[in-house]
Amino acid sequence: MFLKKFYSRSNPAIQITAEQASRFAKEIAGDFNPLHDPDSRRFCVPGDLLFALVLEKYGLSTDMNFTFSNMVGHGVNLIFPDQNSNSIDIHDDKSNTYLTVGHDGQNTSDKSQVENFIKNYVAFSGLNFPHVLVPLMAEQKTMINTNRPLVIYESMSFKLNHLDFTDHQIVPADNTLEVNGRRGEAHLHFDILSDDGQIGHGFKKILISGIKDYDHDVIHAFTENYLAHKHTYQQQILESVSS
Repeated sequence: MFLKKFYSRSNPAIQITAEQASRFAKEIAGDFNPLHDPDSRRFCVPGDLLFALVLEKYGLSTDMNFTFSNMVGHGVNLIFPDQNSNSIDIHDDKSNTYLTVGHDGQNTSDKSQVENFIKNYVAFSGLNFPHVLVPLMAEQKTMINTNRPLVIYESMSFKLNHLDFTDHQIVPADNTLEVNGRRGEAHLHFDILSDDGQIGHGFKKILISGIKDYDHDVIHAFTENYLAHKHTYQQQILESVSS
């Protein structure tokens, strides 16, 4: 599967370097969260890469949920245990759990279907900032601390009606932001569509720390810089491929 270049294996563990994690975030998910930059003091592996590795190993089920309990740093020895129950803990070699996965219903390990689902979901997820979160913050008259942005994945779940599809789209549904002091919770809902109509739905919860009063000029400048950095990086990738 295409994920092989984003981790290395040392049985029974896998390791993800900061560089591999950052490349996945930028090149597959389109996610330029500073937490995924290799030189960030608070670097962490993107949750979407862990999600992708779960589907690579265990397949796609019609009912899945993911709960993140710790941030994965550079080179952690991650253990993806052999499947023996409907609840799986992804942990390190010191028994620290980072992700708990629940799955139920029908399951498929069809490579093309699983890979397609991974790519579509993480591309959709990578658009959360700024396309979804910035308008939500403007509605609440709050915003992230642009000097120390901390936006992290807490959980995600989805349910599919069936696995009888080859292609699909993931589109946003209702989104809300709840603010409590300097912390916020974004609740992002999405629908999963195929040519036959809606085949599923899902929900993603994001935690935001260091919330401040809304300042249009500051968040606008931050967003413009974010998008410019994203555009420049993607142009460099295209130029390297064509050269």
